[in-house]
Amino acid sequence: MLDAKLLVYGLIGLVVLYVIIRLLKWPIKLLLNGIFGVVLLYIVNTIGAGFGFHIAINIITALIAGIFGIPGVAALILFQIFL
Repeated sequence: MLDAKLLVYGLIGLVVLYVIIRLLKWPIKLLLNGIFGVVLLYIVNTIGAGFGFHIAINIITALIAGIFGIPGVAALILFQIFL
C-alpha cells in the first residue's frame, strides 16, 4: 500500500513540475529575446557608428528590441535604412 501512495505522489509531482515548467517557459523566452535584442541593438550602434549609421535608443526602440528580439532589431534597421 505504501508503494502505491509513493507512485501516486510521484506522478502528481511530475504533473506539477510539468505545469510549472510550461508556465515559466514563456517568460524565460521573453527575457532571452529581450537580452538578445538589446545586445544586438548596442552592437548595431557600435559597428554602425563607423559607417554613419545610428538607431536612436529610446523607449520605443528599446521595447521593440526587447519584445521582438533579433527580428525586432532587424525591423528597426530596415526602418532606419528606408526612412
